[in-house]
Amino acid sequence: QGQLAESGGGLVQPGGSLRLSCVASESISNIARMGAMGWYRQAPGKQRESVAIITSEGRTTYEDSVKGRFTISRDNAKDMVYLQMDNLKPEDSAIYYCGVTWRTVGYWGQGTQVTVSS
Repeated sequence: QGQLAESGGGLVQPGGSLRLSCVASESISNIARMGAMGWYRQAPGKQRESVAIITSEGRTTYEDSVKGRFTISRDNAKDMVYLQMDNLKPEDSAIYYCGVTWRTVGYWGQGTQVTVSS
């Protein structure tokens, strides 16, 4: 059983929306609450890149191409992080991974596929 589980991916038309969710297992709950949670993506033939990060204090950072279209949020009580993706573009197609980092420790989910196509 994975320590991070993503859901919410799928096929959507350009201009559409998707909401990704990720839950941290009980075994890493404390680390998830203390650390930064984020979303990363990897398209075929490309390196994995950071999409959006949210710290334990709620500070957010976004990759330039998603600013104004994606919104990251977290619910510490539920050990969850979300990514609301609006106005999706074909170039957003990738496998999206949830990640938790705290000091030198990091965890990754298995990923969820997002495909933006007409």
